[in-house]
Amino acid sequence: MSYDFNAADIFEMAEQIERNGVIFYKKAAEKTTDPQSKEFFLFMAGIEAQHEKTFADMRAELTAPETEPTVFDPDDESVLYLRALAGTKVFSEAQTPPSAIEDILNMAIDAEKNSITFYIGMRDLVPDKRGKERLDNIIKEEKSHIVLLSTRLAKI
Repeated sequence: MSYDFNAADIFEMAEQIERNGVIFYKKAAEKTTDPQSKEFFLFMAGIEAQHEKTFADMRAELTAPETEPTVFDPDDESVLYLRALAGTKVFSEAQTPPSAIEDILNMAIDAEKNSITFYIGMRDLVPDKRGKERLDNIIKEEKSHIVLLSTRLAKI
């Protein structure tokens, strides 16, 4: 089955990925005993939560054509497919951070890179008239995460 996603679908997926990121960073904060690292991971969780809100706000601002279904899908299979992708491909809901700070940071950097790759790939699936340009905002947000994580890793 072929899926043709609109911008609302992609933003919904972005929100799930950000929710999973919040969970990951909170778990990372719980695993560490270093106060500075704990504070940093809680800060990152806060950023992820803010990005989730940003993406929800962006979805709410979409025009009617950007939210129209692109295929006949009476059973909402495309939504279920998106949720499955969002829950397993970037930050997994069940992903447990490793114990070492450096390993947590590297895992987080990889997840953020995967999110960028994922959004670039999804951007190609969204027709121009469905809000394709809005996905560039998501990609820009994810790049800022990598900068923060890489800066922190360099300080260790």
